[in-house]
Amino acid sequence: MNVQQTAVNAIRILSAEAIDKAKSGHPGLPLGCAPIAYALFQNHLSFNPNDLHWDNRDRFILSAGHGSMLYYSLLHLYGMGLTKEDLMNFRQFNSKTPGHPEYRHTAGIETTTGPLGQGIANAVGMAVAEAHLAAKFNRPNFKIVDHYTYALCGDGCLQEGISYEACSFAGTHELGKLILFYDDNDITIEGNTDCTFKEDVATRFEAQNWQVLRVDLVASPDDIPALNAAIEAAKACTNKPSVIICKTHIGYGSPLANTAKCHGSPLGAENLQKTKDALGWTYPPFECPKEVFDHCAEAGKKGAQLEAEWTATFAAYEKAYPELAAAYKAAMANEMPDFNALTEIYDFEKPMATRQTSAKVLNQIAAHVPQLMGGSADLTPSNLSNMKDTESTVYGDFSADNFAGRNMHFGIREHAMAAICNGMQLHGGLQAYCSTFFVFSDYCKPAMRLAALMQLPVVYILTHDSIGVGEDGPTHQPIEQLIMLRSIPGLKVFRPADGKETAAAWVSALTGNQPTALALTRQNLPQYAGSGEIACNGGYVLEDCDGTPDVLLIASGSEVELCVKAKAVLAGQNVKARVVSMPCIEEFEKQDAEYKASVLPKNVKARVCVEAATVHSWYKYAGDNGEIIAMDGFGASAPAAQLFNHFGFTVENVVEKALTSLKNCQ
Repeated sequence: MNVQQTAVNAIRILSAEAIDKAKSGHPGLPLGCAPIAYALFQNHLSFNPNDLHWDNRDRFILSAGHGSMLYYSLLHLYGMGLTKEDLMNFRQFNSKTPGHPEYRHTAGIETTTGPLGQGIANAVGMAVAEAHLAAKFNRPNFKIVDHYTYALCGDGCLQEGISYEACSFAGTHELGKLILFYDDNDITIEGNTDCTFKEDVATRFEAQNWQVLRVDLVASPDDIPALNAAIEAAKACTNKPSVIICKTHIGYGSPLANTAKCHGSPLGAENLQKTKDALGWTYPPFECPKEVFDHCAEAGKKGAQLEAEWTATFAAYEKAYPELAAAYKAAMANEMPDFNALTEIYDFEKPMATRQTSAKVLNQIAAHVPQLMGGSADLTPSNLSNMKDTESTVYGDFSADNFAGRNMHFGIREHAMAAICNGMQLHGGLQAYCSTFFVFSDYCKPAMRLAALMQLPVVYILTHDSIGVGEDGPTHQPIEQLIMLRSIPGLKVFRPADGKETAAAWVSALTGNQPTALALTRQNLPQYAGSGEIACNGGYVLEDCDGTPDVLLIASGSEVELCVKAKAVLAGQNVKARVVSMPCIEEFEKQDAEYKASVLPKNVKARVCVEAATVHSWYKYAGDNGEIIAMDGFGASAPAAQLFNHFGFTVENVVEKALTSLKNCQ
């Protein structure tokens, strides 16, 4: 057996051994896809095991994240930091080898995958970033940004709708440096894919403007030359992304090959030994011959040399184009301006919808954050999410004809849009944002959840935030979406009450290390003297009374106006009220106990919480004697003012609930 074959089998056996030891995992993909992974890492992938964050490295994404042991075996064999002991602790608590690949948790993992199809969209986002940064920074003889994005997916990824969305976007935008391997093994958990998935995948990709290549790993399971040739052909096609359809045996080499039994369960001791016998593997558990490590190290040495050459090229680039080089470094570090100096972002004079104030702030910030890039799911005229060209700055539209453009048209593809933005942010060099109607955050949620898990500061502009949508009716009126997003750990949800709160929300979003959702109104809201940068605290006293308040009026967004007006009415009845604006519960909860008590004194038990969404966010703040004005059902189709009145979002109701709460406290 030559060293190449031994290396391929090492990937297979290490993966199967780890899964068997854990008594949990998915051996089918690693056994079948080992030659694909080997050919890519050994002969094509540009990486330096001594610098896993090298800017110009190729990116590899395992979209079929359940096959994580394939990835971990590669990281071990190619010297990227995983030890034999790490493999032996697969799927164990606090190990570096969790059940699915996790970004930030394991060195060398480019993105968190597992929810099928999202990895493909992440890869598309990375390819977008590469194309944009290359157009922006490369100059003749200086290819500072010049690398490929590779992804490996399976039948499950391609059955998920997000794959259609993302691949259609990639083909439309002619992302020629995106290469997707499709593990076509005809098996999913329930058995043969004939019962669910009979489409012609090749024709589908051709229709989406992809180059389609094929490698038969059924007739020749370890045909490395054919894989090398396909990868070279994919790299040579610069005006289309490429898919390499690899016909494989799931669970190759094991007695369970080509059955669903090897998809998501360990082989078992007996079948594992039979697999080793079939592959001629005689080494002790978790051991590989030195020649395999030496062989794999050659790929790393080649990558280290490539990085050294890139570093020398960048040094020359820095001398030839010092301003561009400085801008590149700032973009890769995602440096932000001193927002304290951008006082104009807090200047608002007249009532405006917060979608309008967001547009104003976005365009003011865009001139100072050159890496800001994003767009909308075909709703730009409504979301007001585009960066507008001026005499001094031309942002342009990102397209196959203009990779340098910063405004993106995602099409009606909310799920892929959010996951593509994750990939853009993960790549580095860009600050990503995207936009849709708030009600359609349901479509974005899986990718928003992974952004929170990975601590990616993607910004989501979500407009038309309540029953204020009006005539479009309950299908377009978000009710439960606020509590849904607030329930995601690590996601900030801002629902600003005016322009200054919107500006504060943007500043918070761009200076944090977590994703942020901006829930914005369609209808005009007043501007308040007491709002401003303090909104970054999440909750604050917007309007106060003399001495200790009798009642606290707490609200977010458009309902703050009701509380301000109710305060004045209550004052006429000798009731002292404090208005607390709560634009971001997550940020308020980060404040210390003293600050929170200064805003919501524990001894003031009479409280009214007001929000045109489900009630669930507010029990904590209402307390035992408080009242909550919220939605307990869906909205309706009618003018917004009529709906707010019908559902009890009126000054009169706030006053009545305040008096009721005061009685409850007696």
